Amino acid sequence: MAASAKKKREKKKDFQKAKLKVGKTKAKPDSFTSTNFKAKSIVLNQQSLSTLAPSTASQFSNYLSLLTSKSESQRRDALAFLTSAISSRPPPQPVPVIVEKIRPLLLDGSQPVRQQLNKLLRVLPAEEVRSNTGSLILHIRAGMTHLSSDVRMTALDALEWLLETAQKEVVSAAGVWVKTLKCFLGLFGWQQHRKSNEAASKWSTLKQIRIRSAGGDKLFVRQLQTFTLFVDVGIGSPELMDSQQSLNTFPFWHSYEHSFPVRSNPYGYLNLFGTPRDEESEAYEDRGDRQRIFKKLALVAVQDGLELAKQESGEVGRVAAVLGRAVEKGMADCMDEDV
Repeated sequence: MAASAKKKREKKKDFQKAKLKVGKTKAKPDSFTSTNFKAKSIVLNQQSLSTLAPSTASQFSNYLSLLTSKSESQRRDALAFLTSAISSRPPPQPVPVIVEKIRPLLLDGSQPVRQQLNKLLRVLPAEEVRSNTGSLILHIRAGMTHLSSDVRMTALDALEWLLETAQKEVVSAAGVWVKTLKCFLGLFGWQQHRKSNEAASKWSTLKQIRIRSAGGDKLFVRQLQTFTLFVDVGIGSPELMDSQQSLNTFPFWHSYEHSFPVRSNPYGYLNLFGTPRDEESEAYEDRGDRQRIFKKLALVAVQDGLELAKQESGEVGRVAAVLGRAVEKGMADCMDEDV
């Protein structure tokens, strides 16, 4: 009897609610484990107690390494520091090293990072940029064909900046003229030697895709504007020839056409003694070479595409008309010889 009463009291004790008193802490459960610890000293690896601030070069290198950080804010802040550092004084590191670090950010998924990158590109020394166009154009073309419309807009901004800064050095670099032409034609859906009815159906399909896509025709208009600048830089009337023509007086008409060439290997386009060429990877330094390649690969496709684009109302039709005038002006003096 006593044993059963004892068991009842023990079971009842488990379900009794403890009375709490003011000023006293709650009793800790039996399964409580203390996690308190006491430390006599804390050791920090690579702790610097120097009163001297780090040099500008070391800070620049540190922020340059942060461009590969996984944190969006760190990448943006690093670009902001580099922008302010380069705008106030010459860069402490060579521009090719800086370009090598920043060019992958053209495809960054964060819009604030890409916006800050465009600010950094515009403070780089123009003389140094002209000699590093080939490394930038690769990522720019990758951005132009990106799935995200925001990334494509950033790539177009970068291409416009590069064309305005480097100009002839961009279109005369190896592989730039042909590959960029094909990239634009692929974006527009313009193909060489396409039948008219097939081209019209293709254009209507692309127009429906543009309407359904984010931004509507805004991106397409920007692509046409950038392509117009690209064509104008590549095959537009050269300033040197205009200045030489203005100096022509009787009886020395067109004397510049009979003078010594101003560039090396003026007949290189004939490829008389060279190895077979890769048309896409070739460097077309002369305007006449670029005209011949444009006529062979893109002229018919651009003319057919512009005829359809001009039929649209609004900004698309106006920008297409500007592009048509640029193409007509650039190809006006093209020689009718086989490429």
